[in-house]
This record gives sequence, structure tokens and C-alpha cells, in this order.
Amino acid sequence: MLRRKWLITTALGLLICLFWSFLSSLGTGGTLGLVESVLQDKIMQKADADRAPNVNIKLIKIDQASLDNLGQFPWDRGLYAQLISMLADAGAKAIALDVVLAEPGNDPESDKLMAETMKKYPNVILPVVFNFKARQDEAGELETESISYPAETIGAGPEQLGHINVLQDKDGTVRKLTIGLKDDKGQVMPAFSVKLANYLLDQEHQIVWSEEKKGWYRGEQWIPADSRNQIATEFYTEPREEMSLATGYDSQSFFDVLSGNIPADYYQGDVVLIGPFAPGLQDEYLTPLSTTLKMYGVEIHANMIQSLVAGKFSTKASPVVNYALIILLTFLSTILFERFTGNKAFAVYGVLAAVFILVWIELYQLKSLFITFTYPFLALTTVFIWSVVSHYLAERRERSRVTNIFGRFVPRTVVDEMLASGEEVTVGGQRRDISVIFVDIRGFTPMSEKLEPEQVIQVLNEYLDICTKAVFNWNGTLDKFIGDGVMAIFGAPITQPNHPELAVRAALEMKRQSAELEERCLREIGVPVRFGVGVNSGPAVVGNIGSQMLRLDYTAIGDTVNLAARLESNAKPGQILISEETLARVKGKFITQSIGEVKVKGKERPVLVTEVLGEAEEHTQTETTNKEAIMNDQLRGRVGT
Repeated sequence: MLRRKWLITTALGLLICLFWSFLSSLGTGGTLGLVESVLQDKIMQKADADRAPNVNIKLIKIDQASLDNLGQFPWDRGLYAQLISMLADAGAKAIALDVVLAEPGNDPESDKLMAETMKKYPNVILPVVFNFKARQDEAGELETESISYPAETIGAGPEQLGHINVLQDKDGTVRKLTIGLKDDKGQVMPAFSVKLANYLLDQEHQIVWSEEKKGWYRGEQWIPADSRNQIATEFYTEPREEMSLATGYDSQSFFDVLSGNIPADYYQGDVVLIGPFAPGLQDEYLTPLSTTLKMYGVEIHANMIQSLVAGKFSTKASPVVNYALIILLTFLSTILFERFTGNKAFAVYGVLAAVFILVWIELYQLKSLFITFTYPFLALTTVFIWSVVSHYLAERRERSRVTNIFGRFVPRTVVDEMLASGEEVTVGGQRRDISVIFVDIRGFTPMSEKLEPEQVIQVLNEYLDICTKAVFNWNGTLDKFIGDGVMAIFGAPITQPNHPELAVRAALEMKRQSAELEERCLREIGVPVRFGVGVNSGPAVVGNIGSQMLRLDYTAIGDTVNLAARLESNAKPGQILISEETLARVKGKFITQSIGEVKVKGKERPVLVTEVLGEAEEHTQTETTNKEAIMNDQLRGRVGT
């Protein structure tokens, strides 16, 4: 049985493991993939102390004030050439214009001026836009449909180009930097932010694509880009956050710099990004920092530049590691939840979940490593839920089994009443007022000598069945079978105020129901097998008595029980003897005949004994009604304490 249980447990654990491993293998799509992304967003968010922006990254905003003063888009390209020249002459380290100039301008002279500026200042970077296929042929790839380069009239050289594609996840959030894309000639074009980050890095830490190693490197450090050449971006500023002592990129209005309100030499030694910073220019995206307020593209590029300069690249654990984690948590939790149940199981689940969460956080904080969170955690939770449900069902089955077993000793109504009361049947004894019946078969020994053992057992079982049914019909508790005899209790474990009456009625029913069997025994074996019954009422100790660890019996002990047994031993075949105490409690309800005082074993003085002959006439006429009333009274009774 134990082996079968462990086989079932192992099989279910394996099934849970395979289920979550399979979902994990499907990638980051779907609801769980988004949950995983959101959790990573939370852990990557920086405290104010860690959000200090790079002071050498500055923004020049094409904001609403600039649009009001210089006119609506698109602007004459001479304005860009003028501002770029001012910044370059003042010593700006690099200047990036985050405005797409894919078509020739309306004024050829302005394009010519822009071309001269690009030729004069090689540290100017212009954007390239990759247009991807709406439907990718292969998962994990970025297949290009077309590429939008700056117009030839502008004359930007290959080293002055960087792509500005900002790819959104399925929930519309920008989380990653596409560090490089292959152009139509098969050459890898670095991102806008890569080009600009290299101006802030020394020669030993330049970010480059290694064709030989087929990977991106920051000096000797390998950059863990995925199959799409993407890496996670660290965000240092909130969307549209103004510069403060703690955070926020230094940003000024395009018009203020162009008009000289902000001197150009303010940008000496800095990387300067010029880009849209107004809602109508449609260059804004959601980021992990806010689900409602969007961040302008120029801000995103600034954060990407700083991430690359900082050189802290988070990586994701390989699928093998994630599968191993799912397997480990599944089978570890399966073993533990088999050992611990109830409140202990909840405590174990809490500890396992807490340890897993701490490991997940620390691996990122110390190693910048992301292990998958949702699938192992859900595997752990699934095992826990399955364990709770299976243990609950097992307890229900055990309760049903115990109820059925107990139902062989007491009527089902008594069992249901005890369960409904919610009170425990305590280990040990309680002093209770009860009535006790002892029943014994007269003539059993002569019968045993004349019949085969199998026949003896058959007759005995029929007699015991009659006794048991009579006890149960009147809501008594079958205490035990004693050889060819029976002991039954009325008034426990359920309190019954009229227990003496119930006991006597049960005895009379035994007498009536045994008539046919007595006649058959007399006819077939020539021995008149009949009952002798003793009934007594009074106080007794009732409860679970025996060995605490090995065996307990629910029974009654005391002088009341002893006297009932003595009355039964003095009863003649077919005779029902009751004590003086029982008689006093049922007087007028039955036809009785005094036997007189009888000397019984264990008593110094003789006891007054009465024989019950039948029910009184008025009770006989309403027997059925009385029986229903008595049962209803019993059901309204309370469990004894």
C-alpha cells in the first residue's frame, strides 16, 4: 500500500514537472511570459541612490516652446546644421540627432549645408530606421523588409549612422536594446546608443561586433545578447523626469540653445542627444517604470547609453537550468508535503517560497542573472495545492471509514449527531447516567454439542443480529459481543433523558424478534434456545478505556454495569429482569411482575428484581407513535460532556 502511494505521488510529481517544463519551453509569450517580464521590471527598478544619471549625457529637447518659436515640423534642416555646428565648435564629444531625415528637404541649400556639417564634424550621428516584416518567417529572428537611411543629399558617412529601432514587447513596453542589426549588405549596424556610448568609453572598453566570435563585446567582456541581438536595458530616470540633485538627465530646450540663452560651451565634453520632446511628435513609448506615462525616444536612448557605459548586463539562465529548477522544486516539495500536513504544510510552503524568492533576487543583485520565476514557482504551488487537496480527500475517506466502522456499534443517527455537534469523544472516562443491557443465550452449550461448528456460528450470528438491530432501532450503543452474549449502552455517547425506557423497549423487541428463531431451533435441533436479559440504570464511567498507544475500547464500567450483568445471569430463558432503579424510571409504561429480592454476587444485601412482561396496554396501542417521538427526543438531545 505504501509502495503504491509513493508510485502515485512520484507519477503526479513527474506529470506536474513535465507540464510546467513544457509551458516554459514555449518561451516568453502569453500571460505567463508577461508576468515574468513584469517581475523582472520590478526587480530591475533602481533606488534613488542608484539612479544618478551620467553627467556627460545631455538632452536638447524639441519641445513645445521650440515649436512655438521655430514653427511646426518638419523644420528646415539648416536649423539642425546651425545647432550642430555650435555644439561641435564648443567641444561637444558627440552629437546625435534623433530625427529621421530619409527624404531630401524642400530647400536644397539647407541639405547642402547639412552635408557640409556632416563632413566637417565626424562625431555627428544620424538615425537609420529598419522596417521589419509584419510576419517573421522564423521565431527569434528580425527579418528586414526595408531600411530608411538619411537622404543622400545630407551626405552622412557609414561611421555616422546608427539604427534607432526601439522594439516593444507584446504588452507594448520597451525593455530591451537591440544592440545591432544587419543591413541590406549583411553588415552589422550598431544601435544609435552603441555609437554614442563608445564616445564615453575608453579604447579598452569599446563596444564592437566580433564577426569571428559572432557576438558583441565591451572590450574583453562578452555582452549576453539574445538571438535578436537584444539585451535588457537599465532605466535610470522616470519618464519626462526633470533634472534634480538626485536624478534626471540635464535637458534644455532646442530654441534656448539655438538662440544662445544656453551657451553652447555648456556641452563641452558631453554626448548630446537632440530629439522630439512633445506629445504631437509621436515619439513616445511605455517603459517598465510606468504603465501609463510614456517616455520619449530621446530619453530611452539616453538610458540605453548609460546602461552600455555602466557595463552591467543582465543574463537569463539557460533552458537547462530552468528545467532543472522546475524538477528540483517539484520533487523536493512533493517529498516534503508528503511528510508534513495541515498547518505544517503551509509553513513548509511559505519557507520554500521565501527561499526561492530570495535566491531569485540575490542571483540578479550579485550575478545579474535571471532564473525563470513563474514556472518553478507555479510548479511548487501546484504541488502544494495538490498535496492539500489529496490530504483533505484522504482525511475524508478516513473519516468515512471510521464513521462506517463506528456505525456498526451505534446507530447512524447517533454517529451523525456526534459529527454535527463538533465535540470530541475524549480519551478517558466521563461519569454519565446510563442504562445497560446484558443479553445471553440460554441453552447455547447443549446446542453447540448437537450442531456442527458452522451451524453454531450461523445460529449465533442470527441471534446477535436480532440483538444488534433491536439496540440500534432504539438508539443504543453496541458495546461488545461477549461470546454468546451482548452488552449495550443507552444514554451514551449521546445523552438520552429517557434511556431506561429505550433500553427496556430494546429488550422487548429482542424477545419478540427471536420467537421465530426459537421455534425453528426447537423444531430442527430440539433445543429451545432463548434469551436471558438484564437491565440496570444509574451512574457509570463511560469513555475510551485501554492502552493510549495500542488499543482503546469505548465501554462503561462501574457498579451499574456489574448489576446489569448479575441480573442477566439470574434471568431464566425468555425473561427480562430490571433493577429497582430502572423500574422507578419506567413505572407505568410496561407490564411488570415483581420477582422479589434476589441475592446477587458482589452485593452484600439482596436487590429487588422485577420482570418485564410487556408494554402497558395504552403504550401498546401507540407504540409506533411513541417510537417516533422517542427518536425525535433523542435527536434533540445534546452530546454529553
